[in-house]
Formats: sequence, structure tokens, C-alpha cells
Amino acid sequence: MTFAPLADLSLAIHLHLWPALLALVVGPVALYRRRRDSLHKVAGYTWVAAMALVAAGSFWLEAAVLPLGFGFGPIHALSLVVLYGLARGVLAARSGDIAAHEGWMRGLYWQALIIAGMFTLLPGRTLNTLFFPGQPSAGLVAIGVIAGGLALRWWAGRRTARAFAAR
Repeated sequence: MTFAPLADLSLAIHLHLWPALLALVVGPVALYRRRRDSLHKVAGYTWVAAMALVAAGSFWLEAAVLPLGFGFGPIHALSLVVLYGLARGVLAARSGDIAAHEGWMRGLYWQALIIAGMFTLLPGRTLNTLFFPGQPSAGLVAIGVIAGGLALRWWAGRRTARAFAAR
């Protein structure tokens, strides 16, 4: 892995990449911390701000896959969903609907950050070039490993829920 190509990236990519990495790291603190205290709030506000920057920053990036015109593509619809979901999640917390707040925020973390983020490892994409110089197909292996891990997590969660319900 080499970080030299980072210097050649556009400002728009930097404004998209770094908040995404921050959201990736801060997200579990905000989403899975048992106690809902000041650390949860600070991590949560940081995560929401980072995700808003990721989504808003994407509008300055040209669609690499299925461009529809004017540089926009289907991926930009995801950015609109993220901005909508962030607003719904924050409003749910402020109104005391913690179940809805948790649902929106966890859904955004897994679907908009983790799953959509896996596609940045496809050959030809910027992160693939950074992480796997000279071996672009290694990105496909990484996607397979991540997807397999997510599938195992989902399966184990369903199995645990069924065992708990059977008691």
C-alpha cells in the first residue's frame, strides 16, 4: 500500500474520503455504546457531521458508474437518502423516539457507509489504487471477505434472536 497518490487527489475527493474514514471509526462508538452519555452524544454529533460532509461532498464528484448527465449518477441518489436519513435520525432523537433514531443511524452506518463503501474497492476506483497498487483484483477479494463477514454477522444475529425467542 502506498500513500503517494493521495497528494494527487482532488480537493473534492479529500472532502469525501477523510470524513468517511472518520465516520467509519467514530460510528461504532456512537452506535453500539451501551451507555447513552456525553461520549455517545459527542461521538454521535461527530458522526452525523462527518456523514453529512461525505454525502454533500459527493455532489462535487463525477459519477464513475452509470453517469446520467451533468456528472451525476445513481450513487448521488444515495447521498440524498443519507442526508434525509441523518435529518430523520436527529429529529427522532430530539423527539424522544429512540427506536426510530437507532434504526435510522444504524441503517445508515451499515448500508450507506459499510456496504456502499465496499464498492470503493472495485478495480479502477481510487481506494483500490491506493490499497492494492498493481493488484486491482485484490479489491474483489477484499469485497468478498467483507461481504462474507457481514453475512456471517447477519446469520449469527438471526440465529441468536431465534434462540432467544424460543426460550
